[in-house]
Amino acid sequence: MRSLTKRSRLAAAAVGCSLVLAACAGSGDDSVSQPGSTDGPGATKLSGTIQIDGSSTVAPLSEAAAEQFQEENPGVRVVVGTSGTGGGFSKFCVGETDISDASRPIKDEEAAICEQNGIKFEQITVANDGLAVVVSTQNDFAECLTIEQLNAIWMPDSTVNNWNKVDPSFPDVPLALFGPGTDSGTFDYFTEEVNGKGGASRTDFQPSEDDNFIVQGVQASRGGMGYFGLSYVEENPGAVKALQIDGGEGCVEPNAETVIGGDYSPLGRPLFIYASDKAIARPEVQAFLDFYIENDTEIAEQALFIGLSDEQRTESEKKVASLTGG
Repeated sequence: MRSLTKRSRLAAAAVGCSLVLAACAGSGDDSVSQPGSTDGPGATKLSGTIQIDGSSTVAPLSEAAAEQFQEENPGVRVVVGTSGTGGGFSKFCVGETDISDASRPIKDEEAAICEQNGIKFEQITVANDGLAVVVSTQNDFAECLTIEQLNAIWMPDSTVNNWNKVDPSFPDVPLALFGPGTDSGTFDYFTEEVNGKGGASRTDFQPSEDDNFIVQGVQASRGGMGYFGLSYVEENPGAVKALQIDGGEGCVEPNAETVIGGDYSPLGRPLFIYASDKAIARPEVQAFLDFYIENDTEIAEQALFIGLSDEQRTESEKKVASLTGG
């Protein structure tokens, strides 16, 4: 059995911390803010529960933010779920959660459900990421693929089942494909950029919302291929090999510089959280969002993502302020 990755350890620590905080909260309703209570003269004590759900890619960021925030605000419990970007919006737009983690922008039909339920929101950029296309370390022939080659592999009804059909110079090695589930924002983003339409994909691959499963599947087969957030490659050094991608301007390696600089195209992307106006009216939620943006560099480093540019940080601060009328 594989040892826990950094992401798994972080999630376990966040859950453990939440359980301890829940036990300390007693039998009262910890979802009720108590902005008037104090630890000392003039000090406001925050309390309550903040519910977050959504993208498994963004979850490590929110878990890191939760861990750091709870250290400074032990009266607040931050619960982070991972039902996928689409699953997160399903909960967010009916008022079941305060914040939704998303690895893609909200769809029109999802936004319409929010509007029907009177939920106003802002899209807040919290970090940057790249989608890594990975192969087994046993793969000693593929170093760079074009978007056209990826399309040939992953398009709906593709019959490409061997590496020598991807490129005739590649050996006779069967393809074994792994990827995120259809509720994942990573799935939507990859299929949009590679196949031209979000959700358009061949179906004969092994899907999972658990990136560990994808790593292990690719790792076990010389012909394995999968895709997920770049941070997961960094969390599993030596387990898989990330391919360079040619988006039309030559082969580009996925890393922090190429992602934030826009060179790793089209598979570089920003990551988001969505916050509702109703949630941010609660002081503990506003404090958490302020903390998230102000400490984005440390949070991104802890979760192995790429922090915000100065321009992105300024814009995110404005978005948070707009929800409070500030």
